[in-house]
Amino acid sequence: MIRFRHRDLDRDLRRDLYAVLAAALLVTAAVLAGRHIQDTRHTLFVHWPPLFADWDPHLGPGTPAALAVAAATVAYGPALAVRLSFRALLAAAWATALAWIFSLAWIDGWQRGIAGRLTTANEYLRVIGRFHDIPATLRDFTHHIVDGTPAPWPAHIAGHPPAATLTFVLLDRTGLHGGGWAGMFVIVTGATGCVAVLVALRALADEKLARRAAPFLVLAPAAVWQGVSADGYFAAVAAWSVALLALAVTRRSLWCAAASGLLFGLTCYLSYGLALFALTGAAVLVLGRSGLRQRPVLLLPLLAGLAVFPVVFALAGFNWWQAYHLLVTRYYQGVGGTRPYGYWVWANLACTAVITGPATAAGLRRTTAALLRGRGPRTTRPAAAHVRLAFLVTATVLALLTADLSGMSKAETERIWLPFALWLLPACALLPRPRAWLTAQAALALLLNHLLFTGW
Repeated sequence: MIRFRHRDLDRDLRRDLYAVLAAALLVTAAVLAGRHIQDTRHTLFVHWPPLFADWDPHLGPGTPAALAVAAATVAYGPALAVRLSFRALLAAAWATALAWIFSLAWIDGWQRGIAGRLTTANEYLRVIGRFHDIPATLRDFTHHIVDGTPAPWPAHIAGHPPAATLTFVLLDRTGLHGGGWAGMFVIVTGATGCVAVLVALRALADEKLARRAAPFLVLAPAAVWQGVSADGYFAAVAAWSVALLALAVTRRSLWCAAASGLLFGLTCYLSYGLALFALTGAAVLVLGRSGLRQRPVLLLPLLAGLAVFPVVFALAGFNWWQAYHLLVTRYYQGVGGTRPYGYWVWANLACTAVITGPATAAGLRRTTAALLRGRGPRTTRPAAAHVRLAFLVTATVLALLTADLSGMSKAETERIWLPFALWLLPACALLPRPRAWLTAQAALALLLNHLLFTGW
């Protein structure tokens, strides 16, 4: 029996490594093909394809801290995730994620890595002065999306609903002026995303899997982008909308249902593409259908919360659908109309492989196997919690693939897809030997941040 078990473990490990090799080959192909296309046709508009980055080997003030956080998390993370009370685990996960994200950003220095990121030409802080009259600006917002209109918005402002920019406008109005405060806001809020995913995993799968996932959620290569892009903040808001929905259906809480709807509504007004999180939310409702059957009234506060932001913005004069269609026009006016769909439709997936790391490639293989075996003979079925985790992860994979096929996410998906990446990382909970996989995750993140200078 023991020999048979060892053979199974060795076979699974080989398959995990095959999945990692496939991901590595995908990234390698994207790099080589991307270099050729960019050098010959100049149509990718990225300097280090498939990532929007420049080759820039360097060390920085955050290097010692990043190495220390990585080493401590690899050495002690898996054991502490088992021993701590769950509430203490959530606090520890947030604090460690915060330290990891900040230290990686700090490798590039305070100004280049944190304070200056949201003040560049296409970023949100550049237009704060145009929001001196917020109601009037919202009424006029869609008139400046398309290139050729008077005073068109910079790319990121035009590319997102106004709640994204309003976040930083309101931050400025509270007295927290400048890129330093904005950067720290993104880092602090972005670090809570891992806590939201842990809360959801415990509610929908089981506590043991949530504990096993915790170090991987903390030490993700995605942290390279979480602290330097507003998409890290968007990812946290989307994650909490899912986590609160999970609590609503498992605890049958009306308050959690209302809060989930409210945050999902906000998510849709932070980024158009994050409306696809409805697929992840639908998976939560399927997994929590017993709670819904016992208390169907949960749908009422959920829908009421969901309506708040659409109603507020509609009354303010902003039309989400009209703005989205204008954005499509703006997208194809710019580099989005030149970047080749035939390359990015698969190179985007290479970007995802980079930000989620080799452990996630292996974990996704295991979630796929869990789903396929979930309907097989009872003697070979995986644990029910594993199937539930696999179902949640797969729903997010479908959302990501939908975004990919839409053609509206050509390049820069290492930051744009951060909200989806956060829900792929739990697949790592199915992996044995967590320290080896965590080492690979940390090594990739450190190499990325020390060899490249990322930007957008």
